Amino acid sequence: MLVLTRKKNESIVIGDNIEITVVDIQGDQVRIGINAPKSVSIHRKEIYLEIQAENKKAADVKKVNLKDLLKNE
Repeated sequence: MLVLTRKKNESIVIGDNIEITVVDIQGDQVRIGINAPKSVSIHRKEIYLEIQAENKKAADVKKVNLKDLLKNE
């Protein structure tokens, strides 16, 4: 993990098209702004993990064997 120190209104750049800016600092909270293409998904980690769990659950709901499907035709 790369750890960087930034002050308010300072930024970091990821690749050629993602910029993260420290917008505000209040106590132990830091507000960040993210400028990225619309094609890049951005989620808080806890939401991302929920999405992944739901996707896995949906994929596991019904695993169907292709041979079994073909037999029924």
